[in-house]
Amino acid sequence: MSTNRLVAIGLTAAVALTTAGCAESPVASRTEAEPPAASAAGYPVTLENCGVKQTFTKAPSRVVVMNGASVAEVSTLLALGLKDRIVVNQQSYGRSEVPGRADAIKALPKGGIELNDAFDIPREAMLGQSPDLVLSTTAYGFDAKNGFATRDQLKAVGANTYISPQGCDQDTSRMTIEDSRTLLRDLGKVFGVSDRAEKLIAASDKRIAEISAKVEGEEKPDVMVLFSNMTMGGNDFSSVVAKGIYNDILARAGGANAFESASTTSFADLSKEKVAAADVDALVVISYNDPDPTAYAEKLLKEFPQWSAAKNDAYVVLSDSIYLGPSNDVAVEKIARTLHPDAL
Repeated sequence: MSTNRLVAIGLTAAVALTTAGCAESPVASRTEAEPPAASAAGYPVTLENCGVKQTFTKAPSRVVVMNGASVAEVSTLLALGLKDRIVVNQQSYGRSEVPGRADAIKALPKGGIELNDAFDIPREAMLGQSPDLVLSTTAYGFDAKNGFATRDQLKAVGANTYISPQGCDQDTSRMTIEDSRTLLRDLGKVFGVSDRAEKLIAASDKRIAEISAKVEGEEKPDVMVLFSNMTMGGNDFSSVVAKGIYNDILARAGGANAFESASTTSFADLSKEKVAAADVDALVVISYNDPDPTAYAEKLLKEFPQWSAAKNDAYVVLSDSIYLGPSNDVAVEKIARTLHPDAL
């Protein structure tokens, strides 16, 4: 199974979650966009997505967001002010760096659907929602072998479909911040709110450029990035990030991935001995529906006291901002403040 389907393997194999925690340092406040005005001119819109050309004669009004172990798609819709277009959403991380976003996601309708073994929407339930647009993180979500409605089946009932950037071949190891921009631009075009998408992109790019300029020339600490309390392989550390958008974010924040060479895919499956032997200057823990990722981070620092990260208590807990989505600038800022506190 693709490592992109974290929910299908992580929730069934995750170790027990811990309970203690502490608050994170705040970052610049932001809120989700207000609903856009009704779309007027600009249609039809044609979009080619993973080799499939589709035409939109109007802005979609019955959107179904598949799980896919992601919040990129639902967060992008919310950032664009499109929550009222969502009839079913199965995405949630349980937390967010953006004020109000986690609660906004929680409040979205779920459709009363009984999910399949991959914790996602099966074929008949999907078709029964009468969607006019279905969003999936990767092509996995439209694969008949997995019990999902195919793109052709959805087209037959009047629904367009969209697979997020780098999801065509289910390999997100090449993903960068540019893919977050693409997701915003594509959905902006589909819903007739391209101006709003471009404003979000410009604001994010401006903040990232400002932070990168401040840390330019600084020594780049080696950072370990991993998911909190998540098991995806046979070793003690099987959710360690090797490649993908995380590395682009680290680079903009003035850091480097300590385990980038540990795998050719997005994640590395590492033994405790290999992790212990690494030089880790800072720790980034990603929460995926873990109520207390801070406790997990602190436990790791105690487990490996030889790390510079442990000696300096250098860690940060993130969730949605470090992954594909509209808020990568938040992750860049929070990581940069951990790696280079004197520069910011």
